[in-house]
Amino acid sequence: MGSSLGQFCTRPADVVAPELLGAVITHGGVAVRITEVEAYLGVNDPASHCARGLTPANAAMFGPPGRWYVYHSYGIHKAGNIVCHPDGGSGGVLLRAGEVISGQDLAASRRGPVPHHRLASGPGNLGKTLGLEIDDNGTPVALELPGSTPDIVVGPRIGITKNTDALLRFWIPGEPTISARKSFTRFLA
Repeated sequence: MGSSLGQFCTRPADVVAPELLGAVITHGGVAVRITEVEAYLGVNDPASHCARGLTPANAAMFGPPGRWYVYHSYGIHKAGNIVCHPDGGSGGVLLRAGEVISGQDLAASRRGPVPHHRLASGPGNLGKTLGLEIDDNGTPVALELPGSTPDIVVGPRIGITKNTDALLRFWIPGEPTISARKSFTRFLA
C-alpha cells in the first residue's frame, strides 16, 4: 500500500484498528488476513508501551505511521504492531490473530505441527508466522486493505493489567483464529 498506508495510519489507533480487520498483511514470505487487533493509544494509555514516554525500545511507536513496531512479548515471542497516530503523537495497533492465506508451508515450518487455524493465533504466534524480528522496527508495513468491512465485535483488551476496561480489542465474530477469550461487549455498527 506504500505511502497511502502511512496516510491511512495518521489517525488514532482506535479508529484505524477496526478498519484493519480483513486486511492482508505480508511479511517474510507469508500473507495473513487479519482477524483480531488491539489499539494502544500512546502516552495517555497506561497499557501502552508509550505510557512512560519515548525510549530506545519503543521509539518506533513515536515514529512515522504505517511502519512496524516489534517487541519481545514475555521475553521470547516477537509481537507486531502497525504504528498509527496523528502527527506528533504515538500509538499503534497490535496484531493479535489472523488466517494464513499464502506461504502456508513457510508458516508451518516456523510454527511447527499446529492446526492451520492456529498458525497465526495470538500475537507471538502471528509474529513467528510472519518471521518478525526486532530489526523490523521502523520498516514499512506491506498491507492490502479489505474491499468491504466485515462484521466487527469490540471488547476489552487481553493480557494487560492497566486500563483493562477500555473497549479497544476488535475481532471478526466466528473466526476460529482469534484468541481463546471470545467474550464480547457488543457488535460495532
